[in-house]
Amino acid sequence: MPANREQLIAFFAKDFPQAKCQIISVGNRSAVVTHPVGVEELRPGGTVSGPTMMTLADVALYVAILGEIGIVPLTVTTSFNINFLRRPQPAQFIRGESRLLKMGKSLVVGEVTIYSGDDPTPVAHATGTYSIPPQQ
Repeated sequence: MPANREQLIAFFAKDFPQAKCQIISVGNRSAVVTHPVGVEELRPGGTVSGPTMMTLADVALYVAILGEIGIVPLTVTTSFNINFLRRPQPAQFIRGESRLLKMGKSLVVGEVTIYSGDDPTPVAHATGTYSIPPQQ
């Protein structure tokens, strides 16, 4: 049974209390997630760190998948790739828009485009594959 935004927010609050990502929307094999950008997310030179953008992409794909299959906590990342396209502009947040490309019984493949705030020009593009555990 698919999970809705409210269920996912509650799941993240309980199981990932350290997560800074905010779920904006989920559904139709996609999700929009934001991550605030503060001093802790910046690298030398004042740009958003790569690990922050990777975290956003991973969470955005995880949210889209759980939005389709329901809360299955042991759905895990099996491969992940990110291309940094340009330096993010100073913004209060980065935004990840994920889309699931293939939903199999045990593997899901998806992509995420990352934006700096509301700027429509992508700053990074990520792809990932996730393993869904077998049903008990």
